Amino acid sequence: MESANERKACAAPDGVEIVYSAAGSGEPALVFIHGGLANRSFWDGEVETFASRHHVMAPDLPGHGESGTNRQKWGIPEFGADIRAVIEAEHAEKVILFGNSLGGAVAIEAALLIPERVLGVVGVDTFHSLTYSVSQEEATRMADAFRNDYADSLRKMVRQLFHNDADPAIVADAERRMAHTSPMAAYSMFLCIAGYKPSESASLLRVPVRAINGDLFPTDTESVRKIAPDFDVLLMSHVGHYPMLEQPQEFDRLVGQTINSLTK
Repeated sequence: MESANERKACAAPDGVEIVYSAAGSGEPALVFIHGGLANRSFWDGEVETFASRHHVMAPDLPGHGESGTNRQKWGIPEFGADIRAVIEAEHAEKVILFGNSLGGAVAIEAALLIPERVLGVVGVDTFHSLTYSVSQEEATRMADAFRNDYADSLRKMVRQLFHNDADPAIVADAERRMAHTSPMAAYSMFLCIAGYKPSESASLLRVPVRAINGDLFPTDTESVRKIAPDFDVLLMSHVGHYPMLEQPQEFDRLVGQTINSLTK
């Protein structure tokens, strides 16, 4: 078995280098996809925990972490193709995709590209709804803010993603991990989400959709089921946007429960 957090790299369809962590063996393989402005280190605990039983991968999306930034066309479908490239590089035959925040939409797009390999798509504090869309005006506002003052914009955003009484050390750690993302990559990423409608892609899925969500933002289960009928959610009490950081043991327990339910 490979050592946990072995650093690997492969090429995206457009040639951008994708750096990822890989460990372990055993199917189904697990792919953990971070959210916008984050990086694969958010999943270090899961790579270590699940590598004893599964082949585990955690990539840095282009523009994030150690992956390349020299992309010409940015978009969630393109991120989905990046995940397919990692899965193919690792020769994984059956996979479960986990995506935090933006990573949830990326997981949906990846699943549509390799439907024969995917057993399920699991959102992590995402899929609260599938009917949202970010306008061009709002996407441009966010993109400009992060390009013009990345540190201040990041600080304000991160504080909105935790309960008010969250452990300050965990909040600071999340901000620290995200502080090294390129402002220009952040600018491109925010612009690329304008007009994206997750409902259109999610409606094409033919695999179960699950979520492990905190309770900072409400999950509209019935609304999601109108688009993805085979949907269910596990809720974590008094947890914000990064449950893997706030309550790692409970989160990993729920990940294990979800894996079991998808592999019966």
